[in-house]
Amino acid sequence: MTEVTAATDHRDHSDHSGDDEEHGDEGHGNDEHARVDDAEETAPSEAVNYRESADSTATDADTATDAVADTDVDQDSEGFWDDGLIARRVSATDEAQGYGQVVREPVGEPWSPPVPPLAYDRTLRSRLDALRELVGLSRTRLDSRTLAEAGRVLDAAAARRRLSGQHTVVAIAGATGSGKSQLFNALAGVAISETGVRRPTTAAPIACSWSDGAATLIDRLGIPGRLRRRPLQSPEAEAQLRGLVLVDLPDHDSAAVQHREQVDRILGLVDAVIWVVDPEKYADAVLHERYLRPMAGHAEVTFVVLNQIDRLPGDAADLVLDDLRRLLDEDGIALGEYGEPGANVLAVSALTGKGIGELREALGHFVAERGAAARRISADLDAAAARLWPVYANGRWAGLSEEARDEFADRLADAVGATAAGEAAERAWCRHANRACGTPWLRLWRWYQDLREPPTGRQAVRMYAEEEATARQRVEQAVRTVAEQASGGLPAPWAQAVREAAVRGSQGLPEALDELAAGAGTPAGRPPRPGWWPLAVLAQASMTILQVIGGLWLLGQVIGFMSPNLGVAVLLMAIGIVGGPAIEWACKLAVRGPARRYGDEAERRLREAAAACGRARVLDPVAAELLRYREVREQYVRVTGVGTPIG
Repeated sequence: MTEVTAATDHRDHSDHSGDDEEHGDEGHGNDEHARVDDAEETAPSEAVNYRESADSTATDADTATDAVADTDVDQDSEGFWDDGLIARRVSATDEAQGYGQVVREPVGEPWSPPVPPLAYDRTLRSRLDALRELVGLSRTRLDSRTLAEAGRVLDAAAARRRLSGQHTVVAIAGATGSGKSQLFNALAGVAISETGVRRPTTAAPIACSWSDGAATLIDRLGIPGRLRRRPLQSPEAEAQLRGLVLVDLPDHDSAAVQHREQVDRILGLVDAVIWVVDPEKYADAVLHERYLRPMAGHAEVTFVVLNQIDRLPGDAADLVLDDLRRLLDEDGIALGEYGEPGANVLAVSALTGKGIGELREALGHFVAERGAAARRISADLDAAAARLWPVYANGRWAGLSEEARDEFADRLADAVGATAAGEAAERAWCRHANRACGTPWLRLWRWYQDLREPPTGRQAVRMYAEEEATARQRVEQAVRTVAEQASGGLPAPWAQAVREAAVRGSQGLPEALDELAAGAGTPAGRPPRPGWWPLAVLAQASMTILQVIGGLWLLGQVIGFMSPNLGVAVLLMAIGIVGGPAIEWACKLAVRGPARRYGDEAERRLREAAAACGRARVLDPVAAELLRYREVREQYVRVTGVGTPIG
């Protein structure tokens, strides 16, 4: 049975003398590459001879395929491809003869079982759910640019999860002249990607799939059908690399901007990357600084292949390979040595085939694990979490301690004058007690003094305005202090959110405190009286009555109305005159305790009212922002996969 090579793109190879020179030393290795220049119409037979001509002209690809449309193909040996890829195959016999045979694949896609989608494990699903929740909680606190990478990871994870889990998409990337396409052809076993001395040679990504069901994966990469290929078919190669989708990328350092853009776009979509370097440019700063170092966390889905070792004499290849490992270690890329997870570093020669077998074997094990896609998403999650570290991780414990809350309440109480209000209430209670228990003559004298010097109110108004300004400043200072205490240690966006919440709450706070001071200060009406007040008032009235009786008695004796008896009259007057002040003094001593308790109660009520107002307007909004930060921090910890909280 004859194996065949199918193609849809028609290429003129008359100008590829450099390509022939490049592969001239391969012996039979590269003579097997099937090329389509002209498909000449011949009589129906089992094959159509193909011949390269340096001066052949390009013809339409449809004409080439129409010329072989009637060719009979043994479908039992060829099979069908359900993903619409173009099959390109070369028989071992024709390889030695230097030509291939071209036939057209049967039109139509027979039914094949659907490929199961990718399944993430529980840990990865939990991390993705946490990242989704994290982004949702942070949209109102962080700008869209900060969350852009996290959103891209979520979109990529969701898109990849819907596609085949039996395939692994591996991109071959490298610099100009590193031999990417040469390595790509060596792995495929057939000349799929154009090689040559012209730079850049690869202008568009080319995909090669080793098994069916990869069409949607390649669609996601944006690679058209005319750039999709099949490798050289052999049972051993199919079994070894089944499930592999290999993509040859343009040069990452190409002079064409669109080539570099294609490289960057596809590198963000593939499951793994093979970086191809050569002995001259393996230490290129562009490669290390732009790609390898930023993707150090993707070491488990990275291959670094030193190509063209046939150009190195003696032990130079080992020396260059050791130096390459040193540079990768400096980039922070873990090396997969001694069974540890990390990047695979190999040395090959795509020209002579040296090391290609080891690379095939490593790729075979890598693809057979079916875990590259999940590891890529996990590495993307790690990278996104690392970028979000400055906006979620705090250096120390953040929040409002009870001490900070009490200090804020005390500052508001001072601003509202709680202490002064308590002292005023205490003085008012004492004054009321003195008026109730004092001598009538002293009360009459105070009333007379008030009539002689009525208060103007100017000084009181001026003092009130000064006190109001001072109180407002104290309130603002209290809010600033509690905001700084609450935001201390928080990442900048969340600290700003806490401060803004405190400032919003402070608007109108001084006026609200003034209203509270008027309503929660000294209660309206007279202060409550203790039980002994009536007795003191009765005793003071008795002293006054004694003074009046003694005075009238003396007056009666003076005018002769009563019989002379100065002793009793003087005694009564003396008792009244001395007893009144004595009772007043005793009452002053007795009222100190109740007056102090009354003032403390008034101060307590005002402090509680001020604290409640400050809590509702400032502390609760600040606490809400801190609670939101704790929630997003918990989600961030889940995203990082670390079991211990941060800060």
